[in-house]
Amino acid sequence: RMTSHNMTWISYPSKNLAFISPEEIEAFIASQNIISRLMHCYIAFFVPTGLIAGICILIVFIKNYLQYKVIENLDLLLLHFTISNIIMIFLSFTVITRPDYLQATHLVCNVLSFFFNFSYFNSQYVLILTLLILLLKRFPPRTALSKATQRPILCVGFVLIYAFCLSLTEAVLVGTDNYHLATDCQLDPLFAWPEYEIIKFTFGFGIPSFLQILCFTVLFAKEAPAEAPALQQHIRTYPAAYIISITIFICHLFYNVMILFRTTFKLQKSIGTPKNELVMNIAEIVVFCESCASLVFILCFHKPCK
Repeated sequence: RMTSHNMTWISYPSKNLAFISPEEIEAFIASQNIISRLMHCYIAFFVPTGLIAGICILIVFIKNYLQYKVIENLDLLLLHFTISNIIMIFLSFTVITRPDYLQATHLVCNVLSFFFNFSYFNSQYVLILTLLILLLKRFPPRTALSKATQRPILCVGFVLIYAFCLSLTEAVLVGTDNYHLATDCQLDPLFAWPEYEIIKFTFGFGIPSFLQILCFTVLFAKEAPAEAPALQQHIRTYPAAYIISITIFICHLFYNVMILFRTTFKLQKSIGTPKNELVMNIAEIVVFCESCASLVFILCFHKPCK
């Protein structure tokens, strides 16, 4: 079963220059220009802004901890989220070579992909935990759930183990052949088996989005206890988590739809067109932009950072 996935036939449309007409050549040049401009825009504006915001958040949280010797549950989760996103920004430097791709062996590409997926799953599920803690602030529970959320280190540990297992699964699904061969490397390797994208969509978008929507539904639909602050007041007190939640959902929706499109091409044994490749590249850069934007939102809207 493991060797039946022969992905040696796959290549990027831009590397398969069997153009038939001048129109196709023009479309190819146009798409290369767009990718190149987007990459320059991302590296010039988003990366410095995201990294500066991330470093400022770390300084604020460390300073607060040293001063008060205590870190709030919410702050601990946002600190974890911040570290995940800083790692994601560093990994995004792999787009510097666009419109070309990073040259690496299959093994190096798989290792980069592992760390990218680890940060990706990590930030998704830490955000779900954050939304859950905010829900419990508004609807104080009388269950074991409240005991669990009183121990955020335990929750973070669970998320780390879960993200590690998912990333390891993804690393296996990248394929176990040709580790020594050089390849065009993207953080979601093109030569990964179709199952790679299906697992990523299910556990990296489907389940987290369902849980996010569930949290929002409870927040807006359930009647809060009489002593709880008004809904608007609650959202105004913790705007960072809610703004990030909406941003992640929108950016990851686009990215995951493109990942599913790529799977359908693989299943049809097709490499797609330069336009498909362009949109997949845009989707990847959008995910990195979201990591930078999320850090800026924490810095601007989370009370201790303000």
